[in-house]
Amino acid sequence: MSEQPYKYSFLGKPPLGEVLLLGLQHMIAMFIGNITPILIVAPLAGITDPAMVTALVQGAMISSVVATLVQLYPISLGAKFRIGSRLPVIMGTSFGFMSVNMSIASLYGVPGIFGAQIVAGLITIPIGFLLPRIRKYFPPIVTGTVILSIGLSLFPIAMRDIAGGAGAADFGSLQNIGLGFFVLVLVIFFSQYTKGLLKLAAIFASVVIGYIIAIPLGKINLTSVGDAAWFSLPGILELGVTFHLDSIIAMTVMYFVTALQLIGDLSATTMGGMDREVTTEELSGGIIGNGLSAVLSALFGGLPTATFSQNVGIVTLTKVTSRIVILAAICAVGLAGFVPKMAAIITSIPRPVLGGATITVFSMISLTGIRIIAKEDLSLNRNVVVIGLSLAIGGAIPQVPGILANVDPSLKIVLGSSVVVSSMLATILNLILPKK
Repeated sequence: MSEQPYKYSFLGKPPLGEVLLLGLQHMIAMFIGNITPILIVAPLAGITDPAMVTALVQGAMISSVVATLVQLYPISLGAKFRIGSRLPVIMGTSFGFMSVNMSIASLYGVPGIFGAQIVAGLITIPIGFLLPRIRKYFPPIVTGTVILSIGLSLFPIAMRDIAGGAGAADFGSLQNIGLGFFVLVLVIFFSQYTKGLLKLAAIFASVVIGYIIAIPLGKINLTSVGDAAWFSLPGILELGVTFHLDSIIAMTVMYFVTALQLIGDLSATTMGGMDREVTTEELSGGIIGNGLSAVLSALFGGLPTATFSQNVGIVTLTKVTSRIVILAAICAVGLAGFVPKMAAIITSIPRPVLGGATITVFSMISLTGIRIIAKEDLSLNRNVVVIGLSLAIGGAIPQVPGILANVDPSLKIVLGSSVVVSSMLATILNLILPKK
């Protein structure tokens, strides 16, 4: 595989025009995913006032900026440890916490989420310091399986968007599906048959063309743009914070699991974008930074954050790992946090357009997992069992409604995620099955 020019490496500095274009591509890929959990959790917490919902959306934007900056510009803690991974990843509101967020919101409201988040983040930080001692328990067979499960779990999200998005009145219409797959064809064409900047910005170009085509189809609603304010300042702990033991326990379990996902995403970033293994220092700093970000996100009114796998996929697809590009993307996200009108424009992008653009990205994540797994000896039966069972059981549970109906609610929060189950099974099976 040919190396990217130095200007696209982590410390490289592409021309300003390319930085803005490639950064906007990252922003578009993560924007909807960053605010959707807010729109789902708010009604469960009894929040119906548009101003309060706007405050939560602003919190999500600012939290994403803070959490990403922690990863991009780490703080040294001596020779072995630091806060932040120093890798080109984007952090945002995580869908992985959706189940636990919904449960806490229905019982204690949003303040209960923030309280659990603060404590769980503080508990998570020591995991990063212990990572040099426990990393041996997460070999390529485990991290590769985790990355593959992340990619596979994202495919249904992209397909739902292509169909129109969950809850859409015209869900599954031929018009939606046709628009989504047309954008997919554009991504393939630009990424495979063009050169230079257009090849690197294949997703952005495809979304722009898809947006233009959606206008005469009646898919664009700009009402929210007209209603949105030009400028608004987010508050600190504006909605309050409360602490409840059951919520703290559930949230802490999810942060432990998220540490595994973070290991997978950081591994995918270095393997797919930099053609090298991730270092222990990068993993340790990433986990420590994620724990600190949990506390800071709660203060700014944001829900739990994690690495965004779709942006990892873009790095893998384009091989552009420049920190400046990620910084440009996150600055645009921060601007949207202060300028609601800008956020409204991004959210007006039709879901079929987003689905058609992101399904290729998700496939790259899965292929990165396969590349890592391929380094293991697959002629060994124990390796086949670790990978096969982890993916089979983890992927099957969410596909069987009611299978967890009699499980304790706190366990249901954990076992309802295919990534969580696959990650846990891969780790446990790798530990207990004999190596010889």
